[in-house]
Amino acid sequence: MEEAYPYEVSVGRIEPCRIIKVPEIVDSRGSLSAIEGGEALGFDFKRVYYLYNMPLGTVRGAHAHRNLQQLLLAMHGSFDVVVEDGSSKATFHLDNPTYGLYIGPMVWRNLVNFSPEAVGLVLASEHYDEADYYRHYDDFLRDARSLP
Repeated sequence: MEEAYPYEVSVGRIEPCRIIKVPEIVDSRGSLSAIEGGEALGFDFKRVYYLYNMPLGTVRGAHAHRNLQQLLLAMHGSFDVVVEDGSSKATFHLDNPTYGLYIGPMVWRNLVNFSPEAVGLVLASEHYDEADYYRHYDDFLRDARSLP
């Protein structure tokens, strides 16, 4: 993966979005990567889910979280993640399973431009809780712009 953007960008008022390098062990048998929660990741994860079989033109995400933290990885293929915090916006291209995108609280995200057969993996800091979601962009903007 080319470093087409800085390791840390100014999107995310509570905690900036950033690319996290996942350790990789490579030998004649192939590659192995492991992600551990806690200090290494910056949060413990309680839920893991993955996205696959997305039709051409699919948009996933289209929401923000009040408190949840996530790490998004492209396990196969590629996709773009557009993040916004109410005043700043950035696009990350994920195409390598050894680089993940950290997204903290109060960041709107859209996952777009999925390659054929793309598989995205998400590690989430909490179990599913609908009350943590912003599903309406205007509600998110109102609250995000009121943050210091």
